[in-house]
Formats: sequence, C-alpha cells, structure tokens
Amino acid sequence: MKPDLQSSSRSHYFTIFLIQTLVAFMLFSYNHISNKHIRNEVSIMTTNCTDSAAPSKPELNFTVLLWTWPFGTKFPLEECPKPFGTKCLLTANRSLYNTANAVVFHHRDVCGSRQQMPQMPRPEGQYWVWFTLESPSHNPNLHFMDKLINLTMSYRSDSDIFTPYGWLERNEAAANYTIPKKSHLVAWLVSNWNPNSRRVKFYNDFKNYILIDVYGQQHLPLARDQTISVISKYKFYLSFENSIHTDYITEKLWSNAFMSGSVPVVLGPPRENYERFIPSDSFIHVDDFSSAKELASYLLELDKNDQKYQEYFKWRSKLKPVKDVSWIVHYCKACVELQTAPSYRTISSLGKWFT
Repeated sequence: MKPDLQSSSRSHYFTIFLIQTLVAFMLFSYNHISNKHIRNEVSIMTTNCTDSAAPSKPELNFTVLLWTWPFGTKFPLEECPKPFGTKCLLTANRSLYNTANAVVFHHRDVCGSRQQMPQMPRPEGQYWVWFTLESPSHNPNLHFMDKLINLTMSYRSDSDIFTPYGWLERNEAAANYTIPKKSHLVAWLVSNWNPNSRRVKFYNDFKNYILIDVYGQQHLPLARDQTISVISKYKFYLSFENSIHTDYITEKLWSNAFMSGSVPVVLGPPRENYERFIPSDSFIHVDDFSSAKELASYLLELDKNDQKYQEYFKWRSKLKPVKDVSWIVHYCKACVELQTAPSYRTISSLGKWFT
C-alpha cells in the first residue's frame, strides 16, 4: 500500500504545481499588457501637455478681445515683443466675447453707430476699453460711448492706458551717435493737405524764406519703405501736427524725424508739453520765433554752423528713440496694464474728458 500512496501523492503535488504555474503565467501576461497600456496613456498625456503648454510659453490666463482690427489692419497676435511678454491671450475672435476679460474698441472703427458695438449683454466684470491714437479733431461721435466705457487708452498721458506714438529709452552705456550725412536742408512729408489748417498756412509763409522739399499726395512721391533713408539726408524735418491738442505728438516727430536722424522743427502743443517727453535741446519749436521769417533765418544760420547744429544731437549719447511702435505694441501694453486695472467704473461722458 505504501508505494501506491507515494505515487498518488506525487501525482497530486504535480497537478497543483501545474495549476500554480498556469495562474502565475496568466497574471504576468495581464500585468505586462496593463502596464504597457498605462505607459502608452501616460506618453499620450505627456505629449499633449507639452504641445499645449510648452515651458517657453506661459499659461494664458487673461483674454483681451480686439472688437475690430484698427483701420482694418491685421497683424500677428501670437506673441508680444519685449518687454511686453505677458500671460495674455490677444484675440480678434468674437466668439470669445463671453469669456473675455476686456474688449478693446478702436474708436474710428465703431464711431459710425452704436450698432457697431456689441448688442449682446456684457459679461459681469468685463472691461470695455476705448482706444484711439487720433486727436479730438478726428474722433467724431464720442457721445456713443457715454456710460459704456470703463477705461481709456490713448496717446494722452492721463489715459488709464497710456499708448504714445513713441518714447525714449536710456542707452545701456554712453553712445557715440553718428549724424547721417546731410545733402539737403528742409523736408516735409504730408498726407492730409488742408489749406485752412495752421500748418499749411505757416508753410505757405515759411517757404518764401527757405527751400522746403514737400513729399506726399500732390507733392513729391515717396515710398513708405524709403521714408527714413530719404529724410535722413535732410538737416531739418517739419514735424507739423494736423491739429493742436495736449500730448498729441505723433510719428511725425518719433519716426520721421528722430528715427531718420533729422532735427525736428515742431508745430503742435506748447514747448512745455514736448519737454515732458523729450529733451529741450532735441527739437526746434515754431512758437519760439516771432515769425516764419525769423525761424527760417535761424535754420539757415545752423546750416552754416556745424558745431551749433550738432548741439541738437547731444542727447543721443544717453537716450535713444524706440525703433518700432506698431499696433501689436499698443495692444500688448494694454494687456499688461489691464491686469492691474483700477477699480471697475464707468465713464459718464468721454467727450468731456477727451477735448
């Protein structure tokens, strides 16, 4: 009997071993397949996260909607230039209206009728920003904005969001500025020729005493991409504004004169207003002279005296004009300012302020 019992016992143990081996193999296979599936899911999730939130691009958490492209001019909105890098999403997609933190209205694109602005209810806490770079003389129908606007955005220094046509920055170190070679005396680029404007009337008197080359419509042709190179050949540039208003100092000074390296002869707000933004020895103001003839005599004197003429460039050893103030710069600056916007309020009469 003992041999039979031993044989039966060995058979029983062998059967148990086979069953345990089979179970272990099945568990191993399941774990291997499951772990592989999990690894694939993790890989997919990691890839998606990398694509949507790359380390070089901060998470966007503030949305600014451009209700219209300014004057229909489109430009890239993907990334703000330095130093305006922000966590803002700039968009012209009106479908994001209900989730936008702020909506910017370029006045000249919506001033025709109240119907050009949103007709749907305004989301709670959403800022409506009024934007213009034009002077009061060229911003009609301001009454449309009464009790609608929360923040102002313009060239005026007392705006909630100050967006000037240009500004000066300090050089990192003292710089030796090279004055462009001059072969001509006075230039003026003008597109809006209004015979009744102060600047045209002044020019009509001024041209009797000094040679002036006038470019623009009805005058000498000048391609946009040649503006700087052509003006740089002139000693003086007439930075004459189309209307006279506080802080209204446009590209006629910042781009046409300063960027080309010509001395600006300005006609605009008082000298004191200019000196809030630029050095007193960087420009010549027509109001400093009793007549157009006296101004002409002074420019002719500077033309003969290089040392005295060069005095108007001394400021450039410490300061420099910004190179490019494009539309995107204005909107990016707005995005920065909006994130620390003042308390929510509504402007009762925009026209009373913007005069």
